[in-house]
Amino acid sequence: MPTIKIDGREIPFESGDTIIRAAHRAGIDIPHYCWHPGLSVAANCRMCLVEVLPPPGRPAMSLDILRWDEAKQDYVPAAKPKLQPACQMACSNGMEVLSEGSDHVSEARSAVQELLLLNHPVDCPICDQAGECRLQDYWLEHQRKGKRMQQEPVHKPKAVTFGPTIVYDAERCIVCTRCIRVCNELARDPVLSVRERGNLGEITVSPGRELDHNYTLMTEHVCPVGALTSRDFRFKARVWFLRSARTVCQGCATGCNAYLDYDPRNNTPYRHRPRENMAVNTYWMCDEGMLSYRRAVEGRLLTALVGNDDASLEDALAAAKEQLSGHADDPSKVAVVLSAQHSNEDNFALYHLATTYLGATDFFVSGKPLGQGDDILISEDKNPNTRGAVQIAAATPPRPVAELLQGIASGQYAYVVALGADLEVDAGEAQRALSRLKGVVTIAAHEGPLATAARVALPACSWAEAEGTYV
Repeated sequence: MPTIKIDGREIPFESGDTIIRAAHRAGIDIPHYCWHPGLSVAANCRMCLVEVLPPPGRPAMSLDILRWDEAKQDYVPAAKPKLQPACQMACSNGMEVLSEGSDHVSEARSAVQELLLLNHPVDCPICDQAGECRLQDYWLEHQRKGKRMQQEPVHKPKAVTFGPTIVYDAERCIVCTRCIRVCNELARDPVLSVRERGNLGEITVSPGRELDHNYTLMTEHVCPVGALTSRDFRFKARVWFLRSARTVCQGCATGCNAYLDYDPRNNTPYRHRPRENMAVNTYWMCDEGMLSYRRAVEGRLLTALVGNDDASLEDALAAAKEQLSGHADDPSKVAVVLSAQHSNEDNFALYHLATTYLGATDFFVSGKPLGQGDDILISEDKNPNTRGAVQIAAATPPRPVAELLQGIASGQYAYVVALGADLEVDAGEAQRALSRLKGVVTIAAHEGPLATAARVALPACSWAEAEGTYV
């Protein structure tokens, strides 16, 4: 496999790799703002400049410059290597690159930082990006200098509402164009563009439009500074107080890998972030998935219910046992409803209980009804684990809940044990059907039609509170 050297470290690269992509794959950090592994190359921030050494026997490419001479107290002619953007420069076998090991590169990165900060407001104490801002991080790593410009900085629009989910601050924007490329390449909706040039440049929304496609929160996610902020997360929490848990989005069957960020001081979730998985969602999530973290706390079933009354867990279990006491006379009267909203582990636990202790042979799968999808990430199946629930009960293939209601109407079933609270059928129709049964027991994390119709409802952990797997 061909290799290049970065600061003396030899790393392999694949055909078509740029220097920064090969370095990224090898775990070497070359500072950058505009580059993103899931987007096209813009090469406009110049933060990733590196020095590429010439092949043996060939002179280095150089630029004639004026350098300040302390002894002469004047500028004198000098030469310096011509630096290359690592995000654009293709790798070639045997190439030697200097990143951290070049004084010229360090000077260039410091200069880029200084230029980016010339008109940047000192909003850090009130900026949502504080704590995960590349401008802050790179200032510490590559500059650590005060501002030399004494003139009034350029002022631009602040707190501009781009759409239902995004607020834009033009003064903080470094015009890296990541957000534009997300709209063009991921969402396929070219609604953003750059207006003006140089230090007057800013991002604008197309006239008569707003930022309202299905992936608007990805523009905020890729923004390296605090220019784009989420209206949902804005001013809610400081990121240094948050902890991250690896999770799977509950919005649809795609099963996008995500991080759930929560505050351990109050056990409150505040946001989702995409977690890279090249086989599933690559680097991205849709807006519905990004906001689905709310399900961890909204509409929760927190106490056991017997009828409509709160009960202790012990009393509820006793009531559940009583509800199902007649099943032994005819196990074929028991219907078991697995949940496409719950993990494989939850479904297997109910399947094992049903087959081993209840003698049940009829299984059904409940969940949310089908919705709209797209050909990017969003699936029509609005349940994260339909395939898993079906595979758990593969020996006795589960059927749709509509067939369960038909069986209840015909008198085939007298008892139902269910996991989850969602039904893809009309809630009123389901409640009328379930009211005819001798016993209905549900185990659910959330309130819903099944939990409402149950004679006994037992609270369960949500996906955010328990380990589990999805298919």
